[in-house]
Amino acid sequence: MIELSQNISDYIETTFGEEFFNNYKLFVESKYLPAIRFPFYQEDTEQTIQSLVNQGIELEPIPEINNAYFVTKGDDLIGKTLEHTLGKYYIQSLSSMVPPLILNPTEKDVVMDLCAAPGSKSTQLAELMKYQGTLYANEPNLNRIKALVHNLDKMNILNMSVIKNKGEILSKSFNHFFDKILVDAPCSALGVVQKKQEVSNWWSEKSANVISDLQLKLLISAIKMAKVGGEIVYSTCTLTVEENEFIINKVLEKYPVELIEFDLNLKHIPGFTKIADYNFDASLNLTKRIIPWEIKSEGFFVAKLKKIDATEIRKNSFNKFSKKTIVSANSHKIKKYLEDISNHF
Repeated sequence: MIELSQNISDYIETTFGEEFFNNYKLFVESKYLPAIRFPFYQEDTEQTIQSLVNQGIELEPIPEINNAYFVTKGDDLIGKTLEHTLGKYYIQSLSSMVPPLILNPTEKDVVMDLCAAPGSKSTQLAELMKYQGTLYANEPNLNRIKALVHNLDKMNILNMSVIKNKGEILSKSFNHFFDKILVDAPCSALGVVQKKQEVSNWWSEKSANVISDLQLKLLISAIKMAKVGGEIVYSTCTLTVEENEFIINKVLEKYPVELIEFDLNLKHIPGFTKIADYNFDASLNLTKRIIPWEIKSEGFFVAKLKKIDATEIRKNSFNKFSKKTIVSANSHKIKKYLEDISNHF
């Protein structure tokens, strides 16, 4: 059983009230319910599901999201099957599937996943794009890049390029470049304590405030990288106001973005427009909070922003990718190399 730290207990009860805290504590102490998703355009999903059933794994469809299932039995087996190794499905929590669906990129878009590893949302974005368009997946940590590339390869993603850079400074290379950007920011993880009980060992308000500084820098970088009219989804798997509403409120005050409405079929509540004596911009009610015990998954915060005007371009900034040319697989520039790779491997 997970023992909640006093730091977490005090924060949750003080911020959200006693009833919320009691529900939170009960949820954290309950058994984690994993979920999986099948690629949208996979033709043998039914056969894969039957194979899993034959292996003692039971699935429950999630009505709100196509091709998504809770694993109600055999959760100890779900990561060990041949089908998992071959990329026939991806183990991903229900809440984690939400941000890519809200961003909803198409095959015509140029897209950035700014905090991509280990790749659950990146591979989902690629699928939504029908494996077309252009998707950049950025991750600054080399060890996490290994997991990202592994999952990219396993899920047969062809329209994604991996970048290793600090997301908060990536706008020096890309200005007004992307149609859509996902900022699933690193966070203090109060929404996933049920699954990651080690969070209780280190969490404090101070640590959340330190992380919030990085989150703000990442979101500002994304705003600068987005085209005018481009869309940005900001999400976290934590419950703190400091890492959610405060971040969005700060960029609304200083940058040419506005919050836009989006549909969310899952049960949720609107983001806060007031906390204690602090009033946020009234449009914060367009953001959404997913309460973990209401959907049997992780706690999440999601906001969707639209860039409504240009941001200032630094004089010393440059797009080091601007001279790169994207070509088709049949181009004479690369066709021979692809054939050599194919023949060798």
